[in-house]
Amino acid sequence: MSGLAVAATIARRELRGGVRGFRVFLACLVLGVAAIAAVGLVREAIRSGLADQGAELLGGDARLEFTYRAASAEERAWIEGRAGAVSEVVSLRSMAGSGDDRALTQLKAVDDAYPLIGALELDPPVGPGALAGVGGLPGAFLDPLLADRLGLAPGDRFTLGGIDFVLMARLLREPDSLGTGMAFGPRSIVSLDALRGTALLAPGALYETEYRVAFPQGTDLAAEKAAAVARFEGAGMRWADSRRASPAAERFTDRLGSFLVLVGLAGLAVGGVGISATVAGWLERKAATVATLRALGASGAVIRGAFLIQLAVLTALGLAGGVTLGAGAVWAASGPIAAALPFKVEIALSARPLAEAALYGALIAAIFALWPLARMSEMRAALLYRASGRARRVPPLRALVVIGALGAVLLAAAVMFSGLKGLTLAAFAAVTGALLVLALVARGVRWLARRAGAAARGRPIWRTALAAMGAPRSEAGAVIVSLGLGLSVLAAVGQVDAGLRGAIARDLPKTAPAFFAIDIQPDQLAAFRDRLTGMPDVTKVETAPMLRGVITEINGRPAREVAGDHWVLRGDRGVTYAEAPREALTEGAWWAPDYAGPPLVSVAAKEAGELGLKLGDRLTVNILGRDIEAEIASFRAVDFATMGIGFVLTFNPAALSAAPHSALATIYAPPAAEAGIMRALAQEFPNVTAIGVRETIGRVSEALGAIARATLMAAGVTLVTGFVVLIGAAASGEAARAREAALLKTLGATRGMILGAFALRAALMGAAAGVVAIGFGGLAGWAVVDLVMGAEFRFAPASAIAIVAGGVVAVLAANLIFARGALGARPAQVLRAPE
Repeated sequence: MSGLAVAATIARRELRGGVRGFRVFLACLVLGVAAIAAVGLVREAIRSGLADQGAELLGGDARLEFTYRAASAEERAWIEGRAGAVSEVVSLRSMAGSGDDRALTQLKAVDDAYPLIGALELDPPVGPGALAGVGGLPGAFLDPLLADRLGLAPGDRFTLGGIDFVLMARLLREPDSLGTGMAFGPRSIVSLDALRGTALLAPGALYETEYRVAFPQGTDLAAEKAAAVARFEGAGMRWADSRRASPAAERFTDRLGSFLVLVGLAGLAVGGVGISATVAGWLERKAATVATLRALGASGAVIRGAFLIQLAVLTALGLAGGVTLGAGAVWAASGPIAAALPFKVEIALSARPLAEAALYGALIAAIFALWPLARMSEMRAALLYRASGRARRVPPLRALVVIGALGAVLLAAAVMFSGLKGLTLAAFAAVTGALLVLALVARGVRWLARRAGAAARGRPIWRTALAAMGAPRSEAGAVIVSLGLGLSVLAAVGQVDAGLRGAIARDLPKTAPAFFAIDIQPDQLAAFRDRLTGMPDVTKVETAPMLRGVITEINGRPAREVAGDHWVLRGDRGVTYAEAPREALTEGAWWAPDYAGPPLVSVAAKEAGELGLKLGDRLTVNILGRDIEAEIASFRAVDFATMGIGFVLTFNPAALSAAPHSALATIYAPPAAEAGIMRALAQEFPNVTAIGVRETIGRVSEALGAIARATLMAAGVTLVTGFVVLIGAAASGEAARAREAALLKTLGATRGMILGAFALRAALMGAAAGVVAIGFGGLAGWAVVDLVMGAEFRFAPASAIAIVAGGVVAVLAANLIFARGALGARPAQVLRAPE
């Protein structure tokens, strides 16, 4: 009989006993795989939805967008000549009002062809001509949030930008909501004809005009894009098509999903500790069996094969259970998941995320199980029969090579599946570092426990607890490593969330304005300033000319070829002009007040450094379809964190003052005065849009909160896995605790003293894990808030205290569950039993 056949026979007979003793192994594997599978299925559903509904989400097969202008007659004719159908949509921000109530809204003005693809969902349903209105007033559809805030019902009158409208229906869903970019307020939809000729679309007003195009069947979108780019070169046109309807949403989904998968991998790493401990305990119990097999002539390869086959069968069971649980959880929550998304998705089984989760689970199980298995199978029979032979030792070199190779495969798979090389490498380094530090801390705790236990004379509870922690077979290592890693993930999330929210709360009252006001026409600026300076609650008003431009070239070369995908080069940015600098110059010189030569520009110093710019370089900026090439004359220290007026690009006045434009203003006032100021501005300057900074910050905080909650859910699986490991460690040590309790009772200890010793030992181990987690959490919080976000980080003590308390409670709960049996056992019965 071959060695493999012998190993299979041994494995088959061993498996007849069932999975008892492997519950922790299976639970750790199932939980980790289920979490990764669930995240992957949701991510795949969103990806499929974006791909399948690209045209509907975009509003057409393609979209041609112009900033702050409409297409000329010739441009419109060219677009219509290549398309089967065209719909014109104008997007802007405005103020909606009813009585004394005012609210910011993201306004969409549409023509009769809208929507080209899909349909609006309205309450109540209305006919296609509803936006024509009733009673001589144009109609409008409002987001339910906006309608409720203004107290409006269908048939009620209200104003948009100073124009009277009648609410025809509540807007429940629009098919192209995801393709229209970031919204600064609840949506409202009106007829484009109602806005033509008004101040909202006056020259210099801030709006975007989009032409959604439906092409004939079989049209080559790549060829159409090339033709459009060639036709509108230098005209400020931006193209998007249904192949990638919403790159921003796709990018956000992929990054968040990949991040959550990495968090799930941290949970699997915690489970790996439990897997390793379970396998080590199993092999400990099977030491006599292994010794007998070795004595009968079985080779190390046969013994390894027998155990590997058993572990492979158990791993397959765990993977199947994890994939089933993850898929079942997503299917059960498919309704709420679909309702929470702004577009239709179909939650269905997908092979890729399930295979990804299973691969991760299999690799983690193999890595953590091979270590104890390789140690045991290499030992001689005589040593295995002796207790001293079971002491820990490093596996042979070939086993370490295999474990290292499996780790490399795991890392490569994570990089490939996530597509985020930097984040994946950082996450792996953090988890590996955390495991090593926690293992060292566990060793240090055991060493300290042995030293402190000897000095705790006269304190039997303390001495007993410390002696048990420092014992050779103490569960302190497994407890501190597994719980510490789970708590570290939670601590990191808590410190980052608290740090960002704290930075916002600290900076907003001291430096931020109450409002940004946009679309102030040049002939309104003087009256606007006079009205605000006359209000006693307004402490400061700052204004600046406001245009938008796209940096297209740097020194005659395409900007992105020179400087990469920097945020300044993504889309259009605010542009202004000034006679005198608003910020301090860091390099170069400012132009004279009467300068009228070739265009000059001053660039924000930090962003210029990131783009690799220097004095004398030339920037080509497209503004309102016209390319302006300017020489860099200076760099300025612009602090965008103040949330005041700040521009990356400031031109000399002669370069831009003749172009149609509006003004931007920042208004500083206490929170109690904001409502009154907004009402006054809406009544006297209805075309001016006031954007509340505190409300905008609130929406950012809500978004941060949503991301934090999603991360906490994934991290929660890590913590649950850690608790399962704790339960396993407590269960495996139940016999040892029973013997310990029996000895202490024999020596005169009371049940209360013994329970106190058990509780103290558990509390000390939990506190050690919590303290290490606080260190990792604080480090992660500082790195994200300070280094990545550029904000001041302050340690959040409340989150830290909660982490330590959670660690103590978790270990106490896991140990006290099994303390009752140990305390209730009779000493004589326990002491007479063989070990």
